[in-house]
Amino acid sequence: MDDDAYLILKNFFPNIDFTEEQERHFKSLWSLKTFNQYDFITEAGSTERFFYVVLEGVQAIYVLNEKGEKVVLGFSYTGSPSGVFDSFIQQEPSKAFLEALKPSNLLAISRSDYMSLFETYPDFYIWGHDFFQQILFGRLTREVEILTLSAEQRYVAFMQRCPDELKVIPQKYLASYLNMKPETFSRLRASVSY
Repeated sequence: MDDDAYLILKNFFPNIDFTEEQERHFKSLWSLKTFNQYDFITEAGSTERFFYVVLEGVQAIYVLNEKGEKVVLGFSYTGSPSGVFDSFIQQEPSKAFLEALKPSNLLAISRSDYMSLFETYPDFYIWGHDFFQQILFGRLTREVEILTLSAEQRYVAFMQRCPDELKVIPQKYLASYLNMKPETFSRLRASVSY
């Protein structure tokens, strides 16, 4: 793992302090996984084997509705976590797909190595608590926005907080995430400044 990759990884775990020996061990647990655009990283029905930290690229997590249409639940991008977390933790088949929307380089850690971090380094309990709390609060915020904001308000709120990487992915994914038709998203993109 080069220095730039390790800096992204270390920034994801900001409150974990390692000795030199611990740092070598920690780095040794991660491997690089590379995916082409539109590759499936995880398919529905399979069990998520890795927890990822994104070095480069954008991924979407989605389920299929009864019509076979993609319903986007979220995105991951440089510096963020990626994976199907419920399948990873419970080791049960995923209900969701995780797809690379752009060519992607991810650092991956297996479930057994991930779990060993909590046994080896007590600071990981604090990190895990904070991490899953952020995931929960993010999901609650999104649900409130979907249920209470107009399409235009959802569009503006998302575009104000999303990184530039997400602004260039296919509109159909962003429209699905914001619970609107692609033509509504396209109209808002053309007419609304944020």
